Amino acid sequence: MKPHPPLEVHAYNDHTYILRENLCATFEAPFMYLLVGSSKALLIDTGDVADPKRMPLAQTVMRLLPGEGASKMPLIVVHTHGHLDHRAGDPQFEHLPGATVVYADLDHVRSYFHFADWPNGLAQVDLGGRIIDVLPVPGHYPSHIAFYDRTTGLFFSGDFFLPGRLLIDDTAEDQASAKRVVDFVANRPVSQVLGGHVEMDRAGNTFPFGSTYHPGERALPMSKADLLRLPAILDGFNGLYAEHDGFTIIHQPHEMMALGVAALVILVLAIALVVWLVRRWKRARRRRALALA
Repeated sequence: MKPHPPLEVHAYNDHTYILRENLCATFEAPFMYLLVGSSKALLIDTGDVADPKRMPLAQTVMRLLPGEGASKMPLIVVHTHGHLDHRAGDPQFEHLPGATVVYADLDHVRSYFHFADWPNGLAQVDLGGRIIDVLPVPGHYPSHIAFYDRTTGLFFSGDFFLPGRLLIDDTAEDQASAKRVVDFVANRPVSQVLGGHVEMDRAGNTFPFGSTYHPGERALPMSKADLLRLPAILDGFNGLYAEHDGFTIIHQPHEMMALGVAALVILVLAIALVVWLVRRWKRARRRRALALA
Protein backbone atom coordinates (compact mmCIF):
# COMPACT_ATOMS: atom_id res chain seq x y z
CA MET A 1 0.00 0.00 0.00
CA LYS A 2 1.34 3.43 -0.94
CA PRO A 3 2.06 5.52 2.18
CA HIS A 4 0.10 8.71 2.69
CA PRO A 5 2.04 11.95 2.20
CA PRO A 6 2.99 13.69 5.46
CA LEU A 7 1.24 16.86 4.34
CA GLU A 8 -2.16 16.88 2.64
CA VAL A 9 -3.15 19.85 0.47
CA HIS A 10 -6.74 20.63 -0.47
CA ALA A 11 -7.61 23.55 -2.74
CA TYR A 12 -10.74 25.32 -1.46
CA ASN A 13 -10.45 27.51 -4.55
CA ASP A 14 -7.64 28.85 -6.73
CA HIS A 15 -6.48 31.24 -3.99
CA THR A 16 -7.26 29.34 -0.78
CA TYR A 17 -5.61 26.16 0.42
CA ILE A 18 -6.29 23.87 3.37
CA LEU A 19 -3.21 21.96 4.53
CA ARG A 20 -3.15 19.19 7.10
CA GLU A 21 -0.37 17.22 8.72
CA ASN A 22 -1.10 13.52 8.42
CA LEU A 23 -2.14 11.54 11.50
CA CYS A 24 0.76 9.18 10.82
CA ALA A 25 3.18 12.09 11.16
CA THR A 26 1.60 13.52 14.33
CA PHE A 27 -1.51 12.56 16.29
CA GLU A 28 -2.32 16.29 16.53
CA ALA A 29 -2.95 16.35 12.75
CA PRO A 30 -3.36 20.14 12.75
CA PHE A 31 -4.85 22.14 9.91
CA MET A 32 -3.11 25.14 8.36
CA TYR A 33 -4.51 27.62 5.90
CA LEU A 34 -2.91 29.51 3.02
CA LEU A 35 -4.76 32.58 1.74
CA VAL A 36 -3.42 34.23 -1.42
CA GLY A 37 -4.18 37.82 -2.40
CA SER A 38 -2.98 39.84 -5.35
CA SER A 39 0.12 41.18 -3.58
CA LYS A 40 0.69 39.03 -0.47
CA ALA A 41 -0.18 35.65 1.00
CA LEU A 42 -1.07 34.67 4.55
CA LEU A 43 -0.24 31.33 6.17
CA ILE A 44 -2.23 30.59 9.31
CA ASP A 45 -0.25 28.25 11.62
CA THR A 46 2.81 26.11 10.89
CA GLY A 47 1.88 22.76 12.44
CA ASP A 48 3.40 20.28 14.84
CA VAL A 49 6.47 18.95 12.99
CA ALA A 50 9.59 21.10 12.72
CA ASP A 51 11.83 18.90 10.57
CA PRO A 52 11.44 19.89 6.89
CA LYS A 53 12.57 16.41 5.84
CA ARG A 54 9.64 14.88 7.69
CA MET A 55 7.21 17.72 6.98
CA PRO A 56 7.98 19.80 3.86
CA LEU A 57 5.65 22.63 4.86
CA ALA A 58 7.67 25.63 3.65
CA GLN A 59 8.57 23.87 0.41
CA THR A 60 4.91 23.09 -0.23
CA VAL A 61 3.68 26.57 0.64
CA MET A 62 6.28 28.30 -1.53
CA ARG A 63 5.37 26.03 -4.44
CA LEU A 64 1.73 27.14 -4.13
CA LEU A 65 2.58 30.84 -4.19
CA PRO A 66 2.66 32.78 -7.47
CA GLY A 67 5.98 33.93 -8.91
CA GLU A 68 9.45 32.50 -9.20
CA GLY A 69 12.73 33.33 -7.51
CA ALA A 70 13.01 37.00 -6.52
CA SER A 71 9.48 37.64 -7.81
CA LYS A 72 7.91 35.06 -5.49
CA MET A 73 4.89 36.54 -3.71
CA PRO A 74 5.67 37.81 -0.16
CA LEU A 75 4.33 35.62 2.65
CA ILE A 76 3.12 36.55 6.13
CA VAL A 77 3.19 33.66 8.62
CA VAL A 78 0.77 34.07 11.52
CA HIS A 79 -0.69 31.78 14.19
CA THR A 80 -4.04 31.27 15.81
CA HIS A 81 -2.16 30.72 19.08
CA GLY A 82 1.14 29.66 20.59
CA HIS A 83 0.76 25.98 21.42
CA LEU A 84 3.63 24.06 19.85
CA ASP A 85 1.44 22.02 17.50
CA HIS A 86 0.56 25.29 15.73
CA ARG A 87 4.02 26.88 15.51
CA ALA A 88 6.63 24.08 15.39
CA GLY A 89 7.23 24.71 11.69
CA ASP A 90 8.21 28.37 12.17
CA PRO A 91 11.96 27.74 11.66
CA GLN A 92 11.24 26.58 8.12
CA PHE A 93 10.15 30.14 7.25
CA GLU A 94 12.39 32.30 9.41
CA HIS A 95 15.15 32.72 6.82
CA LEU A 96 13.11 32.50 3.62
CA PRO A 97 13.35 35.57 1.39
CA GLY A 98 10.09 37.48 1.38
CA ALA A 99 8.66 35.68 4.42
CA THR A 100 7.67 37.47 7.62
CA VAL A 101 6.99 35.36 10.72
CA VAL A 102 4.71 36.93 13.35
CA TYR A 103 5.48 35.02 16.52
CA ALA A 104 2.58 33.81 18.63
CA ASP A 105 3.34 35.38 22.02
CA LEU A 106 1.09 38.21 23.17
CA ASP A 107 3.71 40.97 22.80
CA HIS A 108 4.35 40.14 19.14
CA VAL A 109 0.64 39.70 18.36
CA ARG A 110 -0.33 43.01 19.95
CA SER A 111 2.54 44.85 18.30
CA TYR A 112 2.16 43.47 14.76
CA PHE A 113 -1.62 43.85 14.58
CA HIS A 114 -1.67 47.13 16.57
CA PHE A 115 -4.06 45.98 19.27
CA ALA A 116 -4.01 48.95 21.64
CA ASP A 117 -6.72 47.63 23.99
CA TRP A 118 -6.31 43.84 23.97
CA PRO A 119 -8.51 41.83 23.83
CA ASN A 120 -10.84 44.46 22.40
CA GLY A 121 -10.80 45.80 18.88
CA LEU A 122 -10.16 44.38 15.43
CA ALA A 123 -7.24 44.38 13.03
CA GLN A 124 -7.01 43.86 9.29
CA VAL A 125 -4.46 42.33 6.97
CA ASP A 126 -4.65 43.53 3.36
CA LEU A 127 -3.35 40.85 1.00
CA GLY A 128 -4.20 42.92 -2.06
CA GLY A 129 -7.85 42.75 -3.03
CA ARG A 130 -8.42 40.44 -0.07
CA ILE A 131 -9.00 41.75 3.46
CA ILE A 132 -8.58 39.43 6.46
CA ASP A 133 -10.10 40.56 9.77
CA VAL A 134 -8.25 39.58 12.94
CA LEU A 135 -10.17 39.07 16.20
CA PRO A 136 -8.71 38.51 19.69
CA VAL A 137 -10.23 35.37 21.22
CA PRO A 138 -8.22 34.53 24.37
CA GLY A 139 -9.49 31.79 26.63
CA HIS A 140 -7.85 28.70 25.15
CA TYR A 141 -4.54 30.59 25.00
CA PRO A 142 -3.69 34.14 26.15
CA SER A 143 -2.81 35.45 22.66
CA HIS A 144 -5.32 33.43 20.63
CA ILE A 145 -6.70 35.16 17.55
CA ALA A 146 -9.24 34.17 14.91
CA PHE A 147 -9.33 35.24 11.28
CA TYR A 148 -12.23 36.15 8.99
CA ASP A 149 -11.76 36.26 5.22
CA ARG A 150 -14.13 38.78 3.68
CA THR A 151 -13.66 37.28 0.22
CA THR A 152 -14.76 33.71 0.98
CA GLY A 153 -16.65 34.20 4.25
CA LEU A 154 -14.39 31.63 5.91
CA PHE A 155 -13.88 31.99 9.66
CA PHE A 156 -10.65 30.42 10.97
CA SER A 157 -11.13 29.62 14.65
CA GLY A 158 -8.00 27.64 15.56
CA ASP A 159 -8.42 25.73 18.81
CA PHE A 160 -10.85 28.28 20.24
CA PHE A 161 -13.66 26.42 18.49
CA LEU A 162 -13.32 23.08 16.69
CA PRO A 163 -15.17 19.78 16.23
CA GLY A 164 -13.70 18.06 19.27
CA ARG A 165 -12.45 18.99 22.73
CA LEU A 166 -12.82 22.63 23.69
CA LEU A 167 -9.82 23.08 25.98
CA ILE A 168 -10.12 26.15 28.16
CA ASP A 169 -7.36 27.94 30.03
CA ASP A 170 -9.47 30.83 31.35
CA THR A 171 -13.25 30.34 31.50
CA ALA A 172 -14.21 34.01 31.85
CA GLU A 173 -11.95 35.03 28.95
CA ASP A 174 -13.28 32.21 26.78
CA GLN A 175 -16.89 33.19 27.46
CA ALA A 176 -16.14 36.86 26.72
CA SER A 177 -14.38 35.88 23.49
CA ALA A 178 -17.37 33.78 22.42
CA LYS A 179 -19.67 36.76 22.87
CA ARG A 180 -17.32 39.03 20.89
CA VAL A 181 -17.19 36.51 18.05
CA VAL A 182 -20.98 36.21 17.95
CA ASP A 183 -21.29 39.99 17.80
CA PHE A 184 -18.74 40.08 14.97
CA VAL A 185 -20.33 37.41 12.76
CA ALA A 186 -23.96 38.29 13.50
CA ASN A 187 -24.39 40.45 10.38
CA ARG A 188 -21.60 38.96 8.27
CA PRO A 189 -21.81 36.02 5.88
CA VAL A 190 -19.97 32.96 7.18
CA SER A 191 -19.61 30.19 4.63
CA GLN A 192 -17.72 27.80 6.93
CA VAL A 193 -15.99 27.76 10.30
CA LEU A 194 -12.63 26.01 10.07
CA GLY A 195 -10.84 24.97 13.26
CA GLY A 196 -7.38 23.69 14.08
CA HIS A 197 -8.20 19.98 14.45
CA VAL A 198 -10.90 17.37 13.94
CA GLU A 199 -11.37 15.06 16.94
CA MET A 200 -14.83 13.62 16.27
CA ASP A 201 -16.33 10.92 14.10
CA ARG A 202 -19.46 11.42 12.04
CA ALA A 203 -21.64 10.22 14.92
CA GLY A 204 -20.26 12.93 17.21
CA ASN A 205 -18.04 10.65 19.27
CA THR A 206 -14.66 12.05 20.33
CA PHE A 207 -11.61 10.00 19.38
CA PRO A 208 -9.30 8.94 22.25
CA PHE A 209 -6.61 11.51 22.98
CA GLY A 210 -3.43 10.73 21.08
CA SER A 211 -5.18 8.50 18.55
CA THR A 212 -3.44 8.18 15.18
CA TYR A 213 -6.45 6.45 13.63
CA HIS A 214 -9.69 8.32 12.98
CA PRO A 215 -12.16 5.92 11.38
CA GLY A 216 -15.29 7.67 10.15
CA GLU A 217 -13.83 11.11 10.88
CA ARG A 218 -16.35 13.90 10.49
CA ALA A 219 -15.79 16.68 7.99
CA LEU A 220 -13.78 19.71 9.09
CA PRO A 221 -16.25 22.57 8.43
CA MET A 222 -18.63 23.83 11.06
CA SER A 223 -21.37 26.35 10.39
CA LYS A 224 -22.24 29.87 11.41
CA ALA A 225 -25.10 28.38 13.42
CA ASP A 226 -22.59 26.27 15.33
CA LEU A 227 -20.53 29.37 16.10
CA LEU A 228 -23.59 31.29 17.25
CA ARG A 229 -24.31 28.49 19.75
CA LEU A 230 -20.92 28.83 21.40
CA PRO A 231 -21.83 31.29 24.21
CA ALA A 232 -24.69 29.00 25.31
CA ILE A 233 -22.40 25.96 25.13
CA LEU A 234 -19.85 27.68 27.38
CA ASP A 235 -22.47 29.08 29.76
CA GLY A 236 -23.28 25.49 30.69
CA PHE A 237 -19.67 24.75 31.66
CA ASN A 238 -19.05 23.71 35.27
CA GLY A 239 -15.44 24.90 35.38
CA LEU A 240 -13.79 21.49 35.19
CA TYR A 241 -15.29 19.04 32.67
CA ALA A 242 -18.57 18.93 30.80
CA GLU A 243 -20.20 17.35 27.78
CA HIS A 244 -22.66 19.88 26.48
CA ASP A 245 -24.55 20.21 23.21
CA GLY A 246 -22.25 17.78 21.42
CA PHE A 247 -18.97 19.23 22.69
CA THR A 248 -16.54 18.10 25.36
CA ILE A 249 -15.33 21.08 27.39
CA ILE A 250 -12.26 20.76 29.62
CA HIS A 251 -10.62 23.39 31.80
CA GLN A 252 -6.99 22.37 31.44
CA PRO A 253 -5.45 23.95 34.57
CA HIS A 254 -8.35 22.86 36.77
CA GLU A 255 -8.24 19.34 35.36
CA MET A 256 -4.52 19.12 36.02
CA MET A 257 -5.03 20.41 39.57
CA ALA A 258 -7.79 17.85 40.12
CA LEU A 259 -5.59 15.08 38.76
CA GLY A 260 -2.75 16.30 40.97
CA VAL A 261 -4.97 16.29 44.05
CA ALA A 262 -6.28 12.83 43.17
CA ALA A 263 -2.73 11.54 42.69
CA LEU A 264 -1.71 13.06 46.04
CA VAL A 265 -4.67 11.47 47.81
CA ILE A 266 -3.83 8.08 46.27
CA LEU A 267 -0.19 8.50 47.32
CA VAL A 268 -1.16 9.42 50.89
CA LEU A 269 -3.54 6.47 51.09
CA ALA A 270 -0.86 4.15 49.71
CA ILE A 271 1.67 5.38 52.26
CA ALA A 272 -0.88 5.01 55.04
CA LEU A 273 -1.63 1.46 53.88
CA VAL A 274 2.08 0.57 53.82
CA VAL A 275 2.59 2.05 57.31
CA TRP A 276 -0.42 0.12 58.61
CA LEU A 277 0.83 -3.14 57.06
CA VAL A 278 4.33 -2.63 58.48
CA ARG A 279 2.95 -1.92 61.96
CA ARG A 280 0.69 -4.94 61.73
CA TRP A 281 3.64 -7.11 60.65
CA LYS A 282 5.76 -5.80 63.54
CA ARG A 283 2.99 -6.46 66.07
CA ALA A 284 2.51 -9.98 64.71
CA ARG A 285 6.28 -10.55 64.90
CA ARG A 286 6.38 -9.39 68.52
CA ARG A 287 3.48 -11.64 69.41
CA ARG A 288 5.25 -14.62 67.83
CA ALA A 289 8.43 -13.74 69.71
CA LEU A 290 6.58 -13.53 73.03
CA ALA A 291 4.83 -16.82 72.34
CA LEU A 292 8.15 -18.56 71.70
CA ALA A 293 9.63 -17.04 74.84
